[in-house]
Amino acid sequence: MNKNKVVSNVKDQELIKKRRDQMIKGAITLFKEKGFHRTTTREIAKASGFSIGTLYEYIRTKEDVLYLTCDAIYEQVRERIENAFELEQPSRESLVKVIESYFYLMDDLQEEILILYQEAKSLKQETRGYILQKERNMVDILEKVILNCIPEQITKQEAVILANNIFVQGHMWGFRRWILQKQFSLEEYIHLQINAMLRAAEK
Repeated sequence: MNKNKVVSNVKDQELIKKRRDQMIKGAITLFKEKGFHRTTTREIAKASGFSIGTLYEYIRTKEDVLYLTCDAIYEQVRERIENAFELEQPSRESLVKVIESYFYLMDDLQEEILILYQEAKSLKQETRGYILQKERNMVDILEKVILNCIPEQITKQEAVILANNIFVQGHMWGFRRWILQKQFSLEEYIHLQINAMLRAAEK
């Protein structure tokens, strides 16, 4: 499954994107407050700024909204990582730039990441499998960045572990914020995590 398979009666792709972005924003607030199962499509429509009839012109089920929300999160991660990676000049500095950019994005998407962890289990098996594959794709991108930037300092297996660590540590800033954000600023957290990761890679 992919986002283009979420059925819409509307043919205008720009309008579809606009309306679905509105749905995602409205749904995130509701999913955070009430959870996926207790949120109704009527509530999502109201939070999105249009009628229930309009909502059903762009999606078929409430699960479509959750799916689109999850997909949007991973698309932002992919774009941020790829845009930050200077492929022509791979170096330790460009790796640091990628990690910093990823952590800043995770700070921006704290609520979305929490919802992803809490509610992705509510997706049907096929859709959940697609979302999990998107996560694997994000980790694969990080792994390639690592291997390109510090090839002499790390093995393939070590790059796999480091890529997964970076991915999860970005998420951790949000779902462990009740303790981490009382002890560290975002800049301190990023600096400490990057230093720890790079020291481990050099051993």
